[in-house]
Amino acid sequence: MERRDFLKTAAVAGVTAASGASFAQSASPAKPTPRTESPDMLYRELGKTGERVSAIGLGGYHLGKQPDANESIHLIRQAIDHGITFMDNCWDYNDGISEVRMGQALHDGYRSKVFLMTKMDGRTRDSYNKQLEQSLGRLQTDMIDLVQFHEIIRFEDPDRIFAPGGALEAAVAARQAGKIRYIGFTGHKDPAVHLRMFETARKHNFHFDTVQMPINVMDAHFRSFAKEVMPVALQQGTAVLAMKTFGDHHILESKTVEPIEALHYSLTQPVSVVITGIDSPTILDQALQAAKTFKPLTQTQAASLLDRTREAAGEGRFELFKTTSQFDGTAANPKWLG
Repeated sequence: MERRDFLKTAAVAGVTAASGASFAQSASPAKPTPRTESPDMLYRELGKTGERVSAIGLGGYHLGKQPDANESIHLIRQAIDHGITFMDNCWDYNDGISEVRMGQALHDGYRSKVFLMTKMDGRTRDSYNKQLEQSLGRLQTDMIDLVQFHEIIRFEDPDRIFAPGGALEAAVAARQAGKIRYIGFTGHKDPAVHLRMFETARKHNFHFDTVQMPINVMDAHFRSFAKEVMPVALQQGTAVLAMKTFGDHHILESKTVEPIEALHYSLTQPVSVVITGIDSPTILDQALQAAKTFKPLTQTQAASLLDRTREAAGEGRFELFKTTSQFDGTAANPKWLG
């Protein structure tokens, strides 16, 4: 295992060295992968990639919380059997346990049924490469469909990623080597940081395939990603991946919105996927029910929801991912950045 990981890392590093610092889209575009679609699930286009994915995404963090790994594996397969094809994960979730369980669940033909995404914390070429090789091993795959730069929450993050020797060099090389197919980024702190990431990419002639951000019934009232970032992403053909529909559990604790209507609100937005944490069969059923009963909210219905949440949303009281470091894994573990 160690020798294989070393050889993989060396191969990626070799391509990186040869590729230099040019980030233009010179690689051949990935060919979309057709997947079976369930009549009980919604499917949407993933930006300009040509991929079609389930509008509900299975959040990876919660998959490492079950005491028994078999519970997680069964839950993942249940989700796939019911038409969920978008799999979310991250190198650091539960110290890698989430990726390990996902890899175990994708045996027996399940890998070909899904669009597999994970995220890297590394800001340097070397740290990204090391994390990517670990993720490939945990996920038990030679190729990950989408890898995103995780937690772009600092104004200096774009500079580090796009710098000579930065993580983007590794990502582009990995794409050229066939280890990943698409490249995106995520963040939950401030729309201004997302916009800076887009601007830095533009200066380097680079196009992101996806961007992940908070989209929920309170976001519109405070540091709004939907208002400030989503129009930029859509204009560029970058697929929007929505997260923090419930703000972990905090938004629901405001008692201003019910789970199904919160999911319907996020699904009404021009997003490709709503990634939601699913840690039990009951919560899986809730997500499936939201997809099955979904009809886009009218302007009147959406406005009513926003009016209902306006006061509670003030100053980000229930969006703690924006206002505290509680959700900032890389702040607590700066060594992950490299």
